[in-house]
Amino acid sequence: MLNIQFTIQQDQTTIEDLLRNQWQAGKKTVHQLRMEKAVTDLSGEPLDWRLPLEAGTKLVIHFSDAQSTYTKEKIDTVKILFEDEHLLAAYKPAGIAVHPDKADTGGTFMNAIMDHVSQNDGYYAEHIHRLDKGTAGIVLVAKHPIAKALFDRMIEERKITRMYEAEVEGRLNRVKGTLQYPIGRDRHHPTRRRVSPNGQDAITRFKVLERLEQSTKVEATLETGRTHQIRVHFAHIGHPVVGDTLYGASETPDSQYRLTAKQVSFVHPFTSESITIE
Repeated sequence: MLNIQFTIQQDQTTIEDLLRNQWQAGKKTVHQLRMEKAVTDLSGEPLDWRLPLEAGTKLVIHFSDAQSTYTKEKIDTVKILFEDEHLLAAYKPAGIAVHPDKADTGGTFMNAIMDHVSQNDGYYAEHIHRLDKGTAGIVLVAKHPIAKALFDRMIEERKITRMYEAEVEGRLNRVKGTLQYPIGRDRHHPTRRRVSPNGQDAITRFKVLERLEQSTKVEATLETGRTHQIRVHFAHIGHPVVGDTLYGASETPDSQYRLTAKQVSFVHPFTSESITIE
């Protein structure tokens, strides 16, 4: 069984209000927790969901069936950058997938995360967002189902800021700018995306960090999170990410493209702290 502790932040908060309104945990999750009397005090005594609680009151939430199915695998290049009871952030190197697909059950970022979580007697880990296999950088991972639901909603509501650093071919003339082009599937290729009038809205803001002889280093911030968004947008304006052969760039000696998720910022939904992870 997975157990997490939470300290009430505001006076007169009920468990009902915390789960339904503040966390918007979802009807199914709330119903299951209620039926199982899964919210207790530190001694394990079930608490009255309608009773107003004082700030500082400690709760324990018990999840009877919260278990992820990733196999455990130690991968030394996956590094933990931040961790608390609710989530962790870790560095994913370029060249490994975030999670297994149907053809591959191992060697991924989530296999390494499951190995880490299990060392601390954990059973649950689910990624909140993804990076392309060739993109290095920070990935956020929820450590229990309520955290997963809250962070998923924060992604949808654009409350998590993700900043990338990329090296693109050629010399960008603009010092900074906004790329706002809708992105859809390329019907001529199984994985490639393209700018399409019928695609999903996609917004990338960028500023130049350094101009090199044949390329430009940029900082790019996502306002939306479409598949291959930065790669598609810069290729569309004639400056594909260096090494990104899928979008027309020349191959690099190591066959990797130059794109890294460098920074993630958000207000922690459980502690209200401003968190920046680099």
